[in-house]
Amino acid sequence: MAEEIIVAGWMDYEPADRDTMLRHLVEVGKLTRENEPGCLDYAMTADPVDERRIRVYERWVSQQALDEHFTTAHIKDFRAATSGLTRVGVSVEVFSVAAARSLR
Repeated sequence: MAEEIIVAGWMDYEPADRDTMLRHLVEVGKLTRENEPGCLDYAMTADPVDERRIRVYERWVSQQALDEHFTTAHIKDFRAATSGLTRVGVSVEVFSVAAARSLR
């Protein structure tokens, strides 16, 4: 069985561009969850204390599912729609999950 994948981190945008990027992320997240069975979770949120930061969290059934995500039409459309926005920093990492257990 393939290991689950978690993508987590942050992206910083010029304050004037962050809300526009978030709107696009909401739409691409909706399409991803609806159309990609390999996506277990997909959440991009505004950081409550940094007006530039967007927090990134994605969970995938496998690396293959994540790789396929980047080839979808909605990702291509998303990239085209957001190409003019100014990203000023990024730290996003991919984690392979070897084991998981309930916190409670």
